[in-house]
Amino acid sequence: MFHPSILREYDIRGVIGETLGPADARAVGRCFGTVARAGMHNNPSGRPKVVVGYDGRLSSPELEAALVGGLTECGADVVRIGLGPTPMLYYAEASSPEVDGGIQVTGSHNPGDHNGFKIVLGGRPFFGGDLQRLGAMAASAGWRYESAGWRNGIATRGQSDGEGKGGIENRKVLGAYVERLLGALKGIDRSALTGLRVGWDAGNGAAGPALTALTALLPGEHHLLFTDVDGHFPNHHPDPTEEKNLADLRNLVAAKHLDFGVAFDGDGDRIGVVDSLGRAIWGDQLLMIYAQDVLARRPGATIIADVKASQALFDRIAALGGEPVMWKTGHSAIKSKMAELGAPLGGEMTGHVCFADDYYGYDDALYAALRLIAASVRLGRSVTEMRGAMPEVINTPELRFPVSDTRKFAVVTEVARRLAKAGSRVNTVDGVRVDTMDGWWLLRASNTQPALTARAESSSQAGLARLLAAIDAELALSGITRGV
Repeated sequence: MFHPSILREYDIRGVIGETLGPADARAVGRCFGTVARAGMHNNPSGRPKVVVGYDGRLSSPELEAALVGGLTECGADVVRIGLGPTPMLYYAEASSPEVDGGIQVTGSHNPGDHNGFKIVLGGRPFFGGDLQRLGAMAASAGWRYESAGWRNGIATRGQSDGEGKGGIENRKVLGAYVERLLGALKGIDRSALTGLRVGWDAGNGAAGPALTALTALLPGEHHLLFTDVDGHFPNHHPDPTEEKNLADLRNLVAAKHLDFGVAFDGDGDRIGVVDSLGRAIWGDQLLMIYAQDVLARRPGATIIADVKASQALFDRIAALGGEPVMWKTGHSAIKSKMAELGAPLGGEMTGHVCFADDYYGYDDALYAALRLIAASVRLGRSVTEMRGAMPEVINTPELRFPVSDTRKFAVVTEVARRLAKAGSRVNTVDGVRVDTMDGWWLLRASNTQPALTARAESSSQAGLARLLAAIDAELALSGITRGV
């Protein structure tokens, strides 16, 4: 029985020693191996093949070993790629035709005592109901396992009577991955990059070794911070969506008079950027830059962003001749919608940016960083100039406040019903996003915590205050106080 809190909407996450441990990792391996077998390619072995990687957290090697044990025990072959960022795992899965799926052991941007798993199957995110299916399989011991041969039916309460027949291959993919990243600069005159001066902050996360190898191959001048992988995160927490975690990068950019700086989260799938003036460029603002670059080469293309993104982004996409689509928050939801609509670009506020024009459609912060460089060259403007040209809006950060899992979705439903009855302009793709004369406000249930989240955006402080008052009034009608 998995702890009920670990099967999240987008991935599996828990606290080591409290809600997550090696037994859970083994069960994930057994169950995912069973699922992968049902949809596997025509492998000569007759067994599914699964790529496994892990990040730099202290608990990751132990969880990875247990995960591999579970996969091989149910008869899956495993390709172990070792320590690296989550996008390297995605690359290994996407670029290997014989592979059926992949699992990265990672705590992502969460505190050091957290860990979990990000999963892909057949090149698509494995999330939502898929993860709930793993939970049901684990609870009923409904996986297949192999001893002398495939045993049909249900295992006896999760026990296996053999060592397992799945094979293990150790594969080095870092070099090939870095080489593929360089494809982001395809068509760019390298002489245009000789004067480039960039700061990079790996935050002691799993992207460090790949970043070191990548920047060694780039023209220009590159200053690197905290590339040693250290699960204690001794310098700062690796989450570039929080202002305080950008302080070292800002200081580096200012001290060295750099063009801009790039930061990564713990597993290298979230990007954070500061310009030469130290201004943060958040995920939706980066998408404005990427959208202009992509739409210049793919006129009329669909571009997807999450409901937390600024209205300025959707307006900008439309002004550039693109088709903006507002979709659910979450990297897995964005990637799935991109595949459904054939969108070449998508992303969200949290810095997950996905390219499917000349890449694989998954979120890769290292690749996104190179695409920012390429966009700057193709558009003929510095990152600082592009940031300065963006419309100034006044918005809140994501406001998160505790509401029980048993109540949070009901509150959003109640608010949606009242707004519909009042004739308000509401988008309900993920919670409620309400347009008013002052701007817009959002209320949604968190998919990762027992909490509601809110956000508001206006062109004036007075308008923002009215939007927040509207949120509080609706919450009060449902017996909830947001707090300050």
